[in-house]
Amino acid sequence: MTYDPSKEGAQMSFQGRMSYGDYLGLDQILNAQHPQSQAHDELLFIIQHQTSELWLKLALHEMTAARDHIASGDLQPAFKMLTRVARIMEQLNSAWDVLRTMTPSEYTEFRESLGESSGFQSYQYRMIEFVAGNRNMAMLRPHEHRSELAAPLQAEVTRPSLYDTVTGRLRAAGFDVPAREKLDEPHHPDPMARAAWAEVYRDPRRYWELYELAEKLVDFEDYFRRWRFNHVTTVERIIGFKRGSGGTSGVNYLRKMLDVVLFPDLWELRTEL
Repeated sequence: MTYDPSKEGAQMSFQGRMSYGDYLGLDQILNAQHPQSQAHDELLFIIQHQTSELWLKLALHEMTAARDHIASGDLQPAFKMLTRVARIMEQLNSAWDVLRTMTPSEYTEFRESLGESSGFQSYQYRMIEFVAGNRNMAMLRPHEHRSELAAPLQAEVTRPSLYDTVTGRLRAAGFDVPAREKLDEPHHPDPMARAAWAEVYRDPRRYWELYELAEKLVDFEDYFRRWRFNHVTTVERIIGFKRGSGGTSGVNYLRKMLDVVLFPDLWELRTEL
């Protein structure tokens, strides 16, 4: 018999019915934290990174769907999806505020429990970069020990990136912008693409959809850069200039990542306007 909340009111008995916890799989989620020490703050550290991975999963869901819509010329749904990705990055930025309540002394209590694990080994973070277009093939190595992770990353670099599909819209609008031949490399500044974008920005009324599409990408990268910067600040606040747990140079490595630009054409054109 179908439950009618307008007639029966709040359901109090869930024997044989789907409850809130059932739908969300809360038993699995809330029992997925396994601290390796007795330190009070290790649970904070684990939940911070687990929830970040959930947000990254949603960001990938939105980015890949947006790419499909852009490739087919259906831009309106893509605008909504890319806006959501920017808001996800904003949410991830706020999460650093919680982690920064942990002091160096508190982190030291359980840091050895991490072994060689490190955030730069995040498969989903790497996939976000690959989908966007920052394709550094050397970064496949941390995932080679798990074929179910390495294979999707290797497959991704054979596809046009999110930005490749966007420049495809420029070509569809009549702009002379070459398609990339090497999809397994990061995006490099392209004078022809930059010139096309400059024309779009000089006449937004004529090219409104392209103009809005470009700004959606800039919004995403803006929040993405803030997330990287907050990551650097948080790490420096907690461990200073010690090496990262995964063997990276820690803060120095993260600072280098601040120089990575996902969509260089869209940033460089601003100087020309």
